[in-house]
Amino acid sequence: EAELEQNPEAVKAEDLEAILPEKTAKKRKARATDAERFKGVPVEKKYLELSEEEKLCPSCGTPLKEIGEEFVRRELVFVPAKLKVYEYYSKNYECPQCKLQDIPVIKKGKDGRAHMLYGMASAGTVAWVMYQKFCNGLPYYRQEKDWKQYGVEITRATMANWVIRNSEAFFLPMYEYFHRKLLERGFAMADETPLQVLHEPERRAQTKSYMWLFRSGEDGGPPIILYKYSETRAGDKGYLMCDGYSGYNKVPDAKRTACWAHIRRYLADAIPKGKALDYTLPSVQGMLYINQLFHLEDVIRSKYSSFDAIKKARLEKEKPVVEGFLSWLDQQNPTRGSRMDKAVTYIQNRRSYLSTYLEDGRCSFSNNLSENAIRPFTVGRKNWLFCDTPNGAQASAVVYTMVEMAKANGVNVYHYLTYLLEKVPNDRMSDDELELLA
Repeated sequence: EAELEQNPEAVKAEDLEAILPEKTAKKRKARATDAERFKGVPVEKKYLELSEEEKLCPSCGTPLKEIGEEFVRRELVFVPAKLKVYEYYSKNYECPQCKLQDIPVIKKGKDGRAHMLYGMASAGTVAWVMYQKFCNGLPYYRQEKDWKQYGVEITRATMANWVIRNSEAFFLPMYEYFHRKLLERGFAMADETPLQVLHEPERRAQTKSYMWLFRSGEDGGPPIILYKYSETRAGDKGYLMCDGYSGYNKVPDAKRTACWAHIRRYLADAIPKGKALDYTLPSVQGMLYINQLFHLEDVIRSKYSSFDAIKKARLEKEKPVVEGFLSWLDQQNPTRGSRMDKAVTYIQNRRSYLSTYLEDGRCSFSNNLSENAIRPFTVGRKNWLFCDTPNGAQASAVVYTMVEMAKANGVNVYHYLTYLLEKVPNDRMSDDELELLA
């Protein structure tokens, strides 16, 4: 890679533009075929048949003989959902001989499940309510209207109870298992976003609470994503990638790493409109350093799969650019109160964390993964706006965890939620047993 063979000394702002590769037109992605777009959808063959009269030869009247089939077209068919009510009755049996001796022996059919385990809903029905809200962002009041279209009246309070009670009973053991597994990892990422909970004890409805997102880092292990509700923003050993919030400093035994994407955003905001190519501006000069780091990071990640090789390449190619950036940062003296002043202050406050990612190839360069993971919650929040109670907020955290874990591991979300509700995990299961359900 030519860009990896650059002179490490060439890290001055005025030189960075020259060593950045020229922009090349991106190759347009090939249009997906119908077979690729409908992959995973059951296929049912429909045959275009001749009528009985047409099966006779028009010349001599002899019956025609079938010689094969030929593909004509493909169409996607939507089958509307249907609701059924299953009423379970046990078949009862008795011993006729023992009955004659006044010793009744009666046996009843059982399925091993408690009566009304999910309320008046099957595992698949509860999973569908969860899927609609936590995956599609459909609030309960809109689901209530949707159920009426199917001919049943299910109130939003009923659906909320289904979610809270079932997530507490059957998802919480899996949630705590994922939490234990995350604590075993040496690399983690975190983010948080405000959440309004109306009925928190001794707190006003307008008071901000928070939904936290913790996820495993880019250390090669299976992804773990964990949501957690907390009334406040107050704050195991390893590296923690997060944004600039100071509360993360209170996490014990964790070495902070800075998010270079946040650094770039602050500098980008400091660039005046239409001046992105004015290299005399300090904000543009700073962006040149960071753009070069992002480019090198992409090249290194695509070229090397070994974490040791990634660390070595970073130290050789990126470290000089980081040092040049810090040297450039020390020379800045922006106008007080300006956007550039805000950017420089933000960066200087995180200066000690900027080089931490160079210590290990498994460290992340930016916090984009965790921000992408918390985005489904922020999108859903636009639809349902708030949580009513702390129990509802914590249930949301638990269900969002199951949903995003399924997504991150390439599993069908609805099928996974249904699977967990059918397997009914409990706190008496060992980690080995829970791992089979993960």
